Amino acid sequence: MDKISLIIPCYNEEKALPYLNKELLKLKKSMSKVKFEVILVDNASIDNTLKIMKEYHKKYNYEYLSFSRNFGKDASMYAGLKASTGDFVAILDSDLQDPPYLIEKMYQILKTEDFDCVATYRKDRKNEPLFRSLFANLFYKLMSKISNYEIKNGARDFRLMTRQMVDSVLLLKENERFTKGIFSWVGFKTKWISFENHERIAGETKLPMKSAFNYALRGITSFSTVPLKIASVTGVIFCIIAVAYMFFTIINHFISPDISSGYSSIMCVLLFGFGLVLLVLGIIGEYLAEIYLEIKDRPKFIIKESSDGLKKIDKYD
Repeated sequence: MDKISLIIPCYNEEKALPYLNKELLKLKKSMSKVKFEVILVDNASIDNTLKIMKEYHKKYNYEYLSFSRNFGKDASMYAGLKASTGDFVAILDSDLQDPPYLIEKMYQILKTEDFDCVATYRKDRKNEPLFRSLFANLFYKLMSKISNYEIKNGARDFRLMTRQMVDSVLLLKENERFTKGIFSWVGFKTKWISFENHERIAGETKLPMKSAFNYALRGITSFSTVPLKIASVTGVIFCIIAVAYMFFTIINHFISPDISSGYSSIMCVLLFGFGLVLLVLGIIGEYLAEIYLEIKDRPKFIIKESSDGLKKIDKYD
């Protein structure tokens, strides 16, 4: 009998968990020939999320682990993957934006077709704020241009993977994790399936625009060096322009020695040049920050407590 591990990161999801549980029970009933391992990962919630997890552990034998503080969703997924023991492993959100019923279809694809992973993406972004949708579309288009790895527009973390692929994902130990990029980097044959955008069943989004921007920036600096190359090329171009302007000034001085340069134009050139220098330094700084955070080699998460069935996972990783 195959075993499917379900990794479900949670942060302040006390309102959503009862709805999620109903869907999980339906899924388990529909896939009665498959054994399920449900691992709920609490990212140091400040509501009753952990309390509900403990109740589900007693009643439904769901496993849970709880962090000492909020280490982020990527750390939650990594911890869940490390704790999982299934032949197949799925990651899905707790707010039902990732419909659990799709797991049955994903499982059938992996069993009958030559794929190692079934990943999902949203057909549209209806009911999502316009600015957020525009930002997301721009990010995915940019990543497809500057990265060598496929990250589909609208891609979700919601996917079902073979144990071999999961073990490969766990080989990547970086602390500043951009999981969508990691899934692509490890390779393996992936089939993409789409579904219509679902609103949260309860609660509020946990990823404000500031966090979304930082996450996008991490993705760019983790999986592309193109910004550094752009900075280098820009520097060379402006050096050429500066040398050309120097020759132009010298020649112009001999042709029209009485003509003086305008103060405003000089200030514009200086301010633009300084701004460009700061921009290039900022790009370099982002990559240095990534290196700085990685070489500290701090744990990706610290587990405060976990269910009995997850004692095998390291408390610090």
